[in-house]
Amino acid sequence: MNNVKLIIIFILSIIVCQYSYASKQHNNTNDKLALAVQTDLHTAIINPINTEINFNKQKQQQLWVDEMSKRLQKWIPNEIIRKRILMITQYEAARSGLDPQLVLSVITVESKFNKYAISKTGALGFMQVMPFWVKEIGARDHNLLDAQTNIRYGCTILKHYMELEHGNLYYALGRYNGSRGKNTYPNLVLNAYNKYWQPARSATITDNISYQRYASR
Repeated sequence: MNNVKLIIIFILSIIVCQYSYASKQHNNTNDKLALAVQTDLHTAIINPINTEINFNKQKQQQLWVDEMSKRLQKWIPNEIIRKRILMITQYEAARSGLDPQLVLSVITVESKFNKYAISKTGALGFMQVMPFWVKEIGARDHNLLDAQTNIRYGCTILKHYMELEHGNLYYALGRYNGSRGKNTYPNLVLNAYNKYWQPARSATITDNISYQRYASR
């Protein structure tokens, strides 16, 4: 019976995510990674995984998780799973120097928190990472349908694009989507940010992370 359920989930994931956005990523020869960049990204991916959340105080951590969990219930009914995904997302965002609320917004647009999301072009998981990235910067045994692996790749790739675009969020999101210079995808992400993922007023994460108020163009 469990196998039947897994097959149904797999099929539904393909159907639901056939229009995912990051599936437009492509391994363009014009975007080939310099060896030094490839090495840096590889190092970022393969470092030991730690799910510790980064707060100045334990109370702040609990307040943030509780507030974000209420918002995430729309997509993930199970509280234990919700809180695990939040801890992974916050940790991986902080590890990459990204706003965790922004990463939650990207996941909202890409997969609506469907761990098993598979697009018609093969993009996988929460952040709809294209499989060629595993060959480029990862390891052969990496599974992009694993939540933490997928979010680590997504954050690492988005951070790379932020650096490539000198901090220009619109262009970085465009690169992540494969539509640099167009406003549609950045606006979808920032609208999700402003609608669902405004920072928690009750909690402040460590100074390494800066929350921002984003406005669509």
